[in-house]
Amino acid sequence: MRPEELLTLFQNVGAIRQGHFELSSGRHSTTYVQCALVLQHPKYAEQLGRALAGEFHDLKIEVVASPALGGIVLGHEVARAIGCRAVFVERDSTGRMALRRGFEVTAKESVLVVEDVWTTGGSTSETIRVIEEAGGRVIAVGALIDRSNGRLEFPVRAEALLEMKAESYEASQCPQCRTGSQAVRPGSRLSRTFA
Repeated sequence: MRPEELLTLFQNVGAIRQGHFELSSGRHSTTYVQCALVLQHPKYAEQLGRALAGEFHDLKIEVVASPALGGIVLGHEVARAIGCRAVFVERDSTGRMALRRGFEVTAKESVLVVEDVWTTGGSTSETIRVIEEAGGRVIAVGALIDRSNGRLEFPVRAEALLEMKAESYEASQCPQCRTGSQAVRPGSRLSRTFA
């Protein structure tokens, strides 16, 4: 799937929104990408999973791991395309990301971490930590959209299907906040307590 096709798909389903948003990372932006609006359609989720899996065709991947909530559907579709299993990490009662629900990663299993959108890369980095602490070996990370403006550096190979220029700001530096505008939080994380 070419980047322009991906962008058109996201635009056609209304997944790219303009306004004043607080992202899951706590940063503010005028652009928000709601991947769930695309991934709710099984045919698109399957296409996107297959396309992202194709970026890693040269690797032997045994597990796809994703951060909850945004990466679960995508991770499952990438794993289906690869022919391996999918797990996800989620916050425990202390707010720390963890493998739960009986998920395990065996020692030295090769893992691909998949996320829907990268801005700061925080959820992907937390997922890497969880998988490595469990004994897995993260060999690559992938996302549908990289909106970091080239600021991310992961310790492994990283591939995104689309690079999207979208500025984000620390809340204290947000131009819209300075005009009195209130940011909305459309993401899955209800509280910044764990950001």
